[in-house]
Amino acid sequence: MKKVVLVLFAFIFLTLNQAFAYRASSFSSDAKIIAAIQLLEKSGDTDVLRNLQRYGMRVKFNDLTMVMNGSNAFAVSTYNDFGTKVIMINSKYKNAPVEQIACLIAHESYHTGYSADLEEETMATEKEAACWKRLKSNTKSYPDNRLTRRLDKLAGLYTASSQDNNLVEQKIANNGFYRAQLGLN
Repeated sequence: MKKVVLVLFAFIFLTLNQAFAYRASSFSSDAKIIAAIQLLEKSGDTDVLRNLQRYGMRVKFNDLTMVMNGSNAFAVSTYNDFGTKVIMINSKYKNAPVEQIACLIAHESYHTGYSADLEEETMATEKEAACWKRLKSNTKSYPDNRLTRRLDKLAGLYTASSQDNNLVEQKIANNGFYRAQLGLN
């Protein structure tokens, strides 16, 4: 009887695990984005995957020059014409390492409404930084570009923060773009 229960449990676990892995392709048709989502799954970032699924988010690369401050944006979370939540990653980062794409997806998955506040932006940025700390490989060389420098800086702020001194939140609150976006002026 024990063996039957164990086999049944193993079957259910593997079936659910495979079903969830299969759903990664329901978020995007782009192979790199699917690989990034699968990396998030493997690293245990189930909260990101839950957000993607709960809000029916789609993820794609897109030219963001038409979006406000888009040429400088790494990624944005918005809605398409059909009311579907869409994470658009700046197409100039299409060749970025999959770990970096995963971090951008993690961040944007925390933006679940029509607008963000300081608390939501801080949580999203902390998630991005935590993912980079965990996913960045010490044996791999990353491109020297704006995205890598951003992720390294955020990871440093995240690591140096304490419960009484949140450096990530301070960085966001003191940034002119975020001050305007979040209504902090």
